[in-house]
Amino acid sequence: MDRLTLMATFVKAVELGSFSAVADELNLSPQLVGKQVKMLEQHLGVSLLNRTTRKQHLTDFGRTFYQRAKLILADMDAAEEMAAVTRGVPSGRLRINAPVTFGVSTLSPRLLEYMVRYPQVSVDLTLSNELVDLVDGGYDVVFRIGELADSGLKALPLMPYHMVLCAAPSYLARRPPITTPWDLQEHECLAFAYSDGRSHLRFDGPEGLIDVPIQSRLTINQGDPLLSGAVAGLGVVMLPLELVRDSLRSGTLVSLLPDYTVPVSPMSLLYAPDRRLTPKLRSFIDFAKAAFGRGASSARTS
Repeated sequence: MDRLTLMATFVKAVELGSFSAVADELNLSPQLVGKQVKMLEQHLGVSLLNRTTRKQHLTDFGRTFYQRAKLILADMDAAEEMAAVTRGVPSGRLRINAPVTFGVSTLSPRLLEYMVRYPQVSVDLTLSNELVDLVDGGYDVVFRIGELADSGLKALPLMPYHMVLCAAPSYLARRPPITTPWDLQEHECLAFAYSDGRSHLRFDGPEGLIDVPIQSRLTINQGDPLLSGAVAGLGVVMLPLELVRDSLRSGTLVSLLPDYTVPVSPMSLLYAPDRRLTPKLRSFIDFAKAAFGRGASSARTS
């Protein structure tokens, strides 16, 4: 087995924290992952990882080797991209970061179309609600929801992100009516755990823009379990339209406060301005613009 493959497996083991996690991502057995790391250690004649039944730790040499191995693998990716530029064919590894709910419900299904269209491109998709650093994180592109700070990155504006306030009929039947946003303070709310710690809902109505502080018995940083809780009648929730659309159509959830609107959030695709647009990167930017851009045929606001 070639050394680059062994090196890539070792780097993955460090970054994911366990052989089983690497096995899941690379579709290997944990035993084979461990064997590859062992083969690399035998080739080097030095131990890289100290492992117990529960944890693994880098040795002093392992830390140094990990940093060099990352650089070597990055150089190989760059060399492959140079060849791709020459051929004009999208190829190589594309590293993407996206918010969790958008990534699960919207991006992942469409990403399959991209991979079928460009079979020589491999994709590493990381889902996180934290504001990651594109350059430090080693990403090619990052999807970002919300207003953008002046980061110096290139930004492709995408379709705005629409949210809906809703609840199950079973919950509404046993609770006081909700006629204004302030009524929510007397109701059970299911809250999304934002990285900035905010715990309020924002509305735009006849009296202008208002923020309503809320208390929640259930706070999660992922939309799907919040959707399940709302359908089960646990409380009121504000979720992306794309996530609740089917439940609204079936009647398992109903939208609330028709006289008030939830301000939309801008969504953008970010990439480094000084990074040359390889066929791989250009192909994904064009794909994202067609799939999620303003006026895209797959409009999520319908």
